Amino acid sequence: MLDAERRLLANALLDASNERFVLLSESCIPLFDFPTVYDYLIGSALSFVSSFDDPRKAGRGRYSRRMHPTVTSARGLAVGIVSDRRYYPVFREHCRPPCYVDEHYLPTVVAKLAPGLNANRSVTWVDWSRGGSHPATYKRRDVSLRLMERMRSGSECVYSSNNNRTTASSCFLFARKFEASALGRLLLIADAAKRWNWH
Repeated sequence: MLDAERRLLANALLDASNERFVLLSESCIPLFDFPTVYDYLIGSALSFVSSFDDPRKAGRGRYSRRMHPTVTSARGLAVGIVSDRRYYPVFREHCRPPCYVDEHYLPTVVAKLAPGLNANRSVTWVDWSRGGSHPATYKRRDVSLRLMERMRSGSECVYSSNNNRTTASSCFLFARKFEASALGRLLLIADAAKRWNWH
């Protein structure tokens, strides 16, 4: 999976006009229209990768001691990830469950290469409240306008634009994890949202 992510970034970098990069899974949905997402990402001075030291089993408990000493307890960043020859081989060789390369490599590399350029939060809303190693998965019956409104504006965060820091109520641009069965209901909500001018 990480090889595929690095190839996607490498191909996107071939177009010099690409400035921001978003990696999403097939179970993610956008919470806003394209212009809103674009303005949010381009207007920020930071990258959005959730990277933090979690002392619990779900965090440090996934670290492999064989990764030591290489790994301890915007465009330039994308270039750094694609050209990385220091951290990538260590993760590829030693990151085994409960360490997952596709989940742990990017946050680690971002923290190492550009800690000051990271908002240290994700723009993808995920519900981990049920516990376990997988987030909640939403099926067709779970999808409602109320759920979408909670994902779109049910939290508060700091947003760093190119010239200031403000408190924002729109922290997430995408949401996961949605089963394919939810698509029909999501499209109905999106159609209704257009009629209500819901931005």
